[in-house]
Amino acid sequence: MKTIQTDVAVIGTGTAGLAAYRAAIAAGKRAVVIEGGAYGTTCARVGCMPSKLLIAAAEAAHEARHTAAFGVHVDGPVRIDGRQVMDRVRSERDRFVGFVVRGVDNIPEEDRLRGYAQFIDNTVLQVGANTVVRASRVVIATGSRPAVPPSFTVFGDRLIINDDVFSWQDLPASVAVFGPGVIGLELGQALSRLGVRVRVFGVGGGVGPLSDPDIRAYAAKTFHAEFPLLPDASVTDMRREGDEAVITFQGEDGKPVTERFAYVLAATGRRPNVDNLALENTALALDARGVPVFDPVTLQCGDAPVFIAGDANNVLPLLHEAADEGRIAGENAAHWPKLRLLTRRAPIAVVFSDPQIAMVGKRHADLIQGRFVTGEVSFEDQGRSRVMLKNRGLMHIYADRATGRFLGAEWIGPRAENIAHLLAWAYQQNLTISQMLAMPFYHPVVEEGLRTALRDAEAKLTQLKVAA
Repeated sequence: MKTIQTDVAVIGTGTAGLAAYRAAIAAGKRAVVIEGGAYGTTCARVGCMPSKLLIAAAEAAHEARHTAAFGVHVDGPVRIDGRQVMDRVRSERDRFVGFVVRGVDNIPEEDRLRGYAQFIDNTVLQVGANTVVRASRVVIATGSRPAVPPSFTVFGDRLIINDDVFSWQDLPASVAVFGPGVIGLELGQALSRLGVRVRVFGVGGGVGPLSDPDIRAYAAKTFHAEFPLLPDASVTDMRREGDEAVITFQGEDGKPVTERFAYVLAATGRRPNVDNLALENTALALDARGVPVFDPVTLQCGDAPVFIAGDANNVLPLLHEAADEGRIAGENAAHWPKLRLLTRRAPIAVVFSDPQIAMVGKRHADLIQGRFVTGEVSFEDQGRSRVMLKNRGLMHIYADRATGRFLGAEWIGPRAENIAHLLAWAYQQNLTISQMLAMPFYHPVVEEGLRTALRDAEAKLTQLKVAA
């Protein structure tokens, strides 16, 4: 049995793990990274990058079909070569993964341990069958994986997760998508635009990450006009027949409908990869999910020299947040018991659907009723949006009634990914609505729609002052 002594042991080589390792090394400590699976972050291998490659192909197909309104006519039907689509997805995906793998390969060989880690006690790890790591501190950065309801196993090998989509050699004829969250919406719409028959099933009426009832209802109606979307589906039977998944559900008219699909994509959430770490051998308190109870601003687990970062803690499963958390976890592990507090950036989330969905700052569900005003704009008549025939969307801007400070926004609309950054910067700078309106808005741009919503909020704030 080989024994390794180190200051910091980092479990996982994703975004958070690599950031933690680099931070510990920068602090002058000896550190090792431990990885039992494939190198390459979730984002590069099975997440944000390959999904955007599929979405890009879908957008190309969609635009090609919708040129006539501009007086531009493409003769003949659009032909989609599924093999070529997936060849590019896999090729570019592998290129992105290669960048990450090369970064890991640049870590000194003696600092890279291959094998799955399990805790022997708080800071002693068994790695594979032949190595024990005795560390002074440990960073858990093991990421997450799709959570699949047990009832879905009835579909056998017709059941897939998003990881499987990016390994396809060709596009299938049909896919049932369960979960209209970020992954389900993005992949469901992309596959539909690429000629795959798609139906998306949800529970409870949710659409993406939206919590504003009006925006959520607008989004559900908009997407359902393009592909079948049941945000609150009543599924009465699921089974496997031959090479098909058979699903029976209540149709919009209340009558039972049975449809057959080549695959069922489970996009029903993710779970932290902590269940195989043998955490029961530690003194760490665990929550209901089996995740160590930790301080969200120091990332320390209880009072032990153990820290948890990235998707493994599931606070904000976003790449930039994982990088920030990994860095703080690594620094705190290096300097323990002296700890720094994590200063989080402005909350920002984007769904790369069409129209895009975005959220910035506080969610509608997190605001206290009676303490904020809502500024609204519809993008249906917004100038630049109509020019581009991208005029679908509804935005709500929230402002504090007492101070006029911008609190947050939820919306669906064109170029939301760009507008979201402007709003995130405004939120992080604690700007008021009037200060935001003092900023320049060029003409004609989609951002003028944002100005309309800000003006609506400002008018409502002024009315409150007059009434007082």
